[in-house]
Amino acid sequence: MAIIVKAGPSDSPNQVIRKFKKKVMQDEILTTTREREFYKKPSEIKKEKLAEFRRRKKRKKTKTW
Repeated sequence: MAIIVKAGPSDSPNQVIRKFKKKVMQDEILTTTREREFYKKPSEIKKEKLAEFRRRKKRKKTKTW
């Protein structure tokens, strides 16, 4: 999966780099590669998802507007 960023006629190198970084963040390439760097057992993945669910539920419960 290649990321292609075309530079406009008035774009500086810094602007092109910013565009590239933005596309990488939108495609979540870095997060997926970091997740796949090491093997995780399915039970660990389930534990992490459950912990995330509990955190979100707790945050949602404590918000009072």
